[in-house]
Amino acid sequence: MQQEIARAETTDGTGVAYASAGSGRPLVYVAGWLSHLELSWQLPEERAFYESLAADHRLIRYDRAGCGLSAPTSRPPSMDFELEQLAAVVATLGPEPFDLIGTSMGALVAVAWAAAHPDTVRRLVLYGGWASGAAVAPLGVREHVLGLIETHWGLGSDVLTDIFAPDAAATMRARFGRYQRACSTAVTARAMLALCYDLEVTGLLGQVRTPTLVVHRADDRAAPVAQATALAEGIAGARLVVLPGRSHLPYAGDAHELVVTVRRFLGARAPQRGPRTLTPRQSEVAALISEGCTNREIAVRLGIDERSAEGHVERIRLRFGFRSRAQVAAWYATHRDRTEPPK
Repeated sequence: MQQEIARAETTDGTGVAYASAGSGRPLVYVAGWLSHLELSWQLPEERAFYESLAADHRLIRYDRAGCGLSAPTSRPPSMDFELEQLAAVVATLGPEPFDLIGTSMGALVAVAWAAAHPDTVRRLVLYGGWASGAAVAPLGVREHVLGLIETHWGLGSDVLTDIFAPDAAATMRARFGRYQRACSTAVTARAMLALCYDLEVTGLLGQVRTPTLVVHRADDRAAPVAQATALAEGIAGARLVVLPGRSHLPYAGDAHELVVTVRRFLGARAPQRGPRTLTPRQSEVAALISEGCTNREIAVRLGIDERSAEGHVERIRLRFGFRSRAQVAAWYATHRDRTEPPK
């Protein structure tokens, strides 16, 4: 699956880059504090997650002003500016209602949009969000993290990576740390995180009339699960699903269960744990994993680059719901001649 990148503009002329992948009903994705459309598509875990969402939808993602491919801006972050940027992207869609998913800080933006524009949203998904930024962490912790980002962006991004993805493999954490630093400057990163802490949508929850799913991981280290409960209790008829895990990033940890939960709510076919048979290339990769090969060794053996090898490994892992290479190796050793994935 490929993505196409285009540009929209807010009413004041701020450029907003957005990407589309897949086909079907639009699913607009409001990301957390930082993003980069091109670089995120190169991260195996993140791309596999997005491709799963785009299997039955046209997935639309965008970079906030000052982040990724979007233009820099002198405007300070605010909820009003967030909604203006989302409006610019929504204006590129047709007149039919779309599905809307907000993750992390994006969940609050999605709530505000659904409250103000109820006729535009068919279904609303809130993952890893909160109702009050002040409740995310004690004031002293918030000030410490903001100061760390401002003075030591490299160290700050590594600390946040440990908070966002504590269960991820070391290679993924290293990639994500570099990814955050490539998304924006330290100044922009600090300003966006400060907005995360400042936003408050408690008073808007009662205005949301869209069918809503609130999803959260039980031990999310970045956003307490109590805030997910606050979101669900404040929105009439909202459904709350708490999944096991500590990772705040949606594509870290057991991404398969999250994808299944979201797709079922949106009315899409829930993906199976794995296809009946692996593709020829995936079979080759699984065989090499069972031999104990690293991604670099797989790349050399197959004549592909290391990033492609990582992508194949991650797609196998996500489709089968595996959390480690050892599980892939064990499955291959016992199921390579069978057509059904493990139960």
